[in-house]
Amino acid sequence: MEIMGKLRRTNMCGELNKNHIGQEVVLMGWVQKRRSLGGLIFVDLRDVTGLIQIVFDTDVNKEAFDKADSLRSEYVIAIRGKVYERQAKNPELATGEIEVYAEELRILDTAETPPIYIKDNDDVSEQMRLKYRYLDLRKPFMQRNLLMRSKTSKVIRDFLYENGFNEIETPFLAKPTPEGARDYLVPSRISLGNFYALPQSPQIYKQLLMVSGMNRYFQIVRCFRDEDLRANRQPEFTQVDIEMSFVDAEDVMELNERLIQRIFKEVKNIDIKLPLRRMSYNEAMDKYGCDKPDLRFGYELKNITHVFNNSEFNAFRSVCESGGLIKCIKVDGASDDYSKKGISKLEKFIKSHGAKGLAWLKYENGAIDSPIAKFLSEEEITQLITLLELKEKDMVFIVADKESAVNTALSALRIEIARERNLIDDNVYELVWITDFPLFEYSEEEGRYVAKHHPFTSPVDEDIEKLESAPQEVRAKAYDIVINGDEIGGGSIRITNRALQNRMFKALGFTEEEAQEKFGFLLEAFKYGVPPHGGIAFGLDRLMMLLTGATSIKDVIAFPKTQSAACLMTESPSRVTEQQLEELKIKIDE
Repeated sequence: MEIMGKLRRTNMCGELNKNHIGQEVVLMGWVQKRRSLGGLIFVDLRDVTGLIQIVFDTDVNKEAFDKADSLRSEYVIAIRGKVYERQAKNPELATGEIEVYAEELRILDTAETPPIYIKDNDDVSEQMRLKYRYLDLRKPFMQRNLLMRSKTSKVIRDFLYENGFNEIETPFLAKPTPEGARDYLVPSRISLGNFYALPQSPQIYKQLLMVSGMNRYFQIVRCFRDEDLRANRQPEFTQVDIEMSFVDAEDVMELNERLIQRIFKEVKNIDIKLPLRRMSYNEAMDKYGCDKPDLRFGYELKNITHVFNNSEFNAFRSVCESGGLIKCIKVDGASDDYSKKGISKLEKFIKSHGAKGLAWLKYENGAIDSPIAKFLSEEEITQLITLLELKEKDMVFIVADKESAVNTALSALRIEIARERNLIDDNVYELVWITDFPLFEYSEEEGRYVAKHHPFTSPVDEDIEKLESAPQEVRAKAYDIVINGDEIGGGSIRITNRALQNRMFKALGFTEEEAQEKFGFLLEAFKYGVPPHGGIAFGLDRLMMLLTGATSIKDVIAFPKTQSAACLMTESPSRVTEQQLEELKIKIDE
């Protein structure tokens, strides 16, 4: 192995072009591939910007040629040479019009044969990718993703600084909170028996910064949640955290949609038209069955419950009598596309999403064809034809069940049908604000109302009087930004009145003592003059999935964890020594 000495890189591999022809350059990087053709050796040299072909020619430099004969994949090298136009151009390579004839070669490090291929689409298992993450990160698509992430973070920072925000750090060692996901707890050696919690969000701190008069705050910050993981969730994640004083919901949404517009323009060169669409929570649930609707295609859900209030069809009538819901999706002109086998597949799909079953009907030759048709009255059939505006060859899928099951199942079915019919265009971006969320949702598990967003979200002014008497009817000053069916960010206007905050805690089932124990410092701060304020937090990882087109959140994070929250590369979490446990006065119960 050799040292760089006074040799210094003049250019990056992927940045060279025809304008560099005739120039001497110094390049450094990794050997992607080596090919020997008699008196010529060709090496594809790779760095984070791309590939360039290096030519070792005995007529140019015999010493460099002889040394190049020993090169293997992933060797780290430095070369000095001159840029020439390629005779045999490679249109698939960004630098395919040029090549560099090497006049000097230094082998900076050798490499063993990697356990995974350094190329895109290598079909290696996720386990191997994560175990050898430093090699996986050499792949072009992973480097592109991380570079785009870096660029996006810069765009965000630039925009927020331009709009009067200050970047302020908040603590990682914080007070455990009773709401939301489980905290990651950190024992204190100095204060034995007591614990910090890693923050699920900087929520309280950023509110206190508004109390302090900082006016506009942001932070691109790590957050932690010790919860059961899903495919696109991580135990630690990054959010763009924003808070503003003297604002209402429209002010926050207006500024942040301009931020989103800037990101799409500078990162993707896509123009987003403003203002963005607004849709109430109730409208989203009614039309799409979820509060994160994908608006790139139609297939709105239709409530047909009233058609069957007095039905002779027991399966539908019993749902109506129990306060359930009957909804459907109409697929225009699709009856010939769904065989019995295809419908059976959708029935299994709908059951996997919590519904008891799937009814269907086809409209052909002016009549309804369906296994349930014989159970329906002429009046019900006429109402369906009129209400759904049925045309020849239309297909209708119906789910009858409790409201949550119907919405969940049909929301998923809507997307599944769109995918089957190739109606989802990945190059289209549909953005919408979802507003007027319920302030509370009832937790069957806990037997009480819990905050839909968090306990510091302000109720809509005209609903405050219902906090105690009808909490299920109280709307929140909350808003989510949804892009192509994914919630990218969410926020709210905060409670700034001590008495109202106490009422909120009481509605959530906190005793005065519990509220004081957990949030006394916040309530104390509310004594000293609090500006109206609100904010939002964007999930940076989710946003990057959208911008890069990645199918897994792990592909936009440098060092992600597995679904069991493990790091295969460092083998963490891991055991600690008995001495460390003794210092903390902790014993492990095996």
